[in-house]
Parts: sequence; structure tokens; C-alpha cells
Amino acid sequence: MTGSSVVRAMLVAFVPLIATIMASPGRSAETTDLIGIQTGGSSGITVRLGEDIASLVDDGTTRRVVPMVGQGGVRNIASLLEGRGVDMAFLQLDVLDYARSRNLFPGLETRISYIAKLNYVEFHLLARPEVVSVADLAGQIVNFGPPSGDTSITATQLFKLLKISPIVGNDEPGVAIDKLRRGEIGAVAFVGGKPAPLLRLAETSGLHLVPIPLTPEVVAAYVPSKLNATDYPGLISRDAPVDTVAVGTGLFVGPVAAGSDDYRKLANVVDTLFTQFQTLLAPGHHGKWAEVNLSSQIPGWQRFAPADEWLKRNAAVAAGQDLRMIFMRFLDEREKAAGAQQMSQQQKDALFDQFRSWQSGKSN
Repeated sequence: MTGSSVVRAMLVAFVPLIATIMASPGRSAETTDLIGIQTGGSSGITVRLGEDIASLVDDGTTRRVVPMVGQGGVRNIASLLEGRGVDMAFLQLDVLDYARSRNLFPGLETRISYIAKLNYVEFHLLARPEVVSVADLAGQIVNFGPPSGDTSITATQLFKLLKISPIVGNDEPGVAIDKLRRGEIGAVAFVGGKPAPLLRLAETSGLHLVPIPLTPEVVAAYVPSKLNATDYPGLISRDAPVDTVAVGTGLFVGPVAAGSDDYRKLANVVDTLFTQFQTLLAPGHHGKWAEVNLSSQIPGWQRFAPADEWLKRNAAVAAGQDLRMIFMRFLDEREKAAGAQQMSQQQKDALFDQFRSWQSGKSN
């Protein structure tokens, strides 16, 4: 059994245990809101993002958030629609478009809604040294992961746009990397927020990340991005960043009737998450939160009403969060372009405070 399978098995057993604990003496299940949030696979970053949300929203008495490791891709959409303890889910936006275009879940855009557009996740293509370009993989086995998973859907579309036809493998990423090291396959594709825990923890010596050609067709479908030595010091040299593409993600809720108890629980989660969002930008939380703009929209999908109402009530607060995100992104890009030593989050926060003071005319 793989590591991710073990985690899933543990969580399947863990959810009923939580229900038992909630009903035990000293903790009333009737007065404690239990909210399930489904993440992607254990090899990606959404597990960490789910933990961050849980630590922010969970007050330990009236509200309990339980992250549940899902299989990602189309399966996460199905779990959200079915309910069964899944109130929210991290979903990859190209996977949603895939499911809608094939009508896998009729009326999908009216059955789910998003709380917020979240961060981008990057496409990684790990290969042996003899694979210099994506074109070298024509006719070779490239592992896309489980069918209808996040990586499989993105990789299928990307290779189609590049007009390259590999032989598709469907192993779990960890198993596939072992096969790659033994020379049994040509490459492993993996979609995950950088730096992906999978590539930080797996044995990848002798392997490298292959650049993705940013053709007009690819750029029209995906957001250009780069992987660098800071992300993967053992895989990328400092002076040779790797071109790739990124995919947007979102936090979605399933079908929930306005005025119901589930609606009330989710509205409370939204209020806490949005009001205290700045907390997630502090050290100790995943760096991908810096990419999140709460007011960003996801075209073609409706926003969960309590989230939309919060943004309308707090337009000035949301604008301040957007400005901070832009400022932090500017500092990061400036450091990369100049090759300068990275500043600590505390230093960045101090600079932002000085900037806001100058902007408001309070600086001397």
C-alpha cells in the first residue's frame, strides 16, 4: 500500500471516530459545527492549505474543521456533490472545465459555487538526463497518474496542445518516480503547488525537470510560470530556471439550501476565513496564500452568496488585501530578477507598512 493510500485509509476510519468524539460527554454534537473540507492527494499542497484553514476557523468548541484527503480530479467533484461529510473542496479549475465540457455532472455550474479563487499549481515534468525536451518523450511512457485525476487531465490537454503523443502511465506519483529512477519509463508528470512536497521528499538524484514550450496554443490555455533553484535546489541550477505552466484552483461548496443549518455553518466559515485572512499570510502558513486575491472571480462559475455578500460589505478591506498581495509579488519578482538574497516575511511586512504609510501621506 502506498503512502497516500495509507493516509486515505486512516482518514476514512478517522471521520466516524470524530463523530463519536463529538457526541461524547463533555462535547455536545448538537452545539459543535463539524465542517469537512476535502483536499487533493497527500503528495500535493492542498493538505497543508486545508490544515491552515482548519487552524484558522476551528475554535475548538463551537466549530470543528476536519480536512479529508481526497483523490483529487473528478473524484473530488463527485464527493462534493454527494455530501457525506464533505462541505467544501479544493478543485482545480481546468478539471472543472473538463467535467462541464463532457457533462459528467449535469447542471454542475448550478449545483456548486466557489468561496474564493485560490492559488496556482504548477505543472512539473520529471525525467532522466537523456530527455532534453518534451519532444523526446514521443512514444515513451509518461506517467500521468490515476485516470481523471488532476495531473491526468492537465497533462492530457497539455501534450495534445504540444502535438506530442506519449504512452500514458497511470501509477501513483511515488511509484512512478521509482520506475523512472530504474529507467522503466520516460518521465513523470505531476501538477502541484511549488515547492511540491513530493519532489522535495522523493529521491530525485540524477533526474531533472524538463521545460515546457510556451507555444501560443499553450499560453492561450494556461498561465506561464517558472520553476527555479529556490523551489527545487537539487533539481534546478540557480542560473537556469525552468519554463512551465500553472493552473488556477478554487475553494468550492456543494449544493446547500439557503437558510439551512449547513448554509449557516458555511457562512460562518466564510466570515472567519475572509475576516482573518491576513493571518494566513504570516510565517507558519503555506507561502501560496500570498497568491490569493479574495475578490478575484472565476468566470463561468457563481460565487457562494455569503462570500459575495462579505466582499460587498468589506470592499475596502478586500482592496487592502489585494494591494498587499500585489506588493509581495512585486518584491518576490524583484528578488528573482536581481538575484538578490531573499528577505524574511518580517522584513517584507515592515516594507509594506512603510509603503502604506507613504501612500496615505503619513510618512515624514
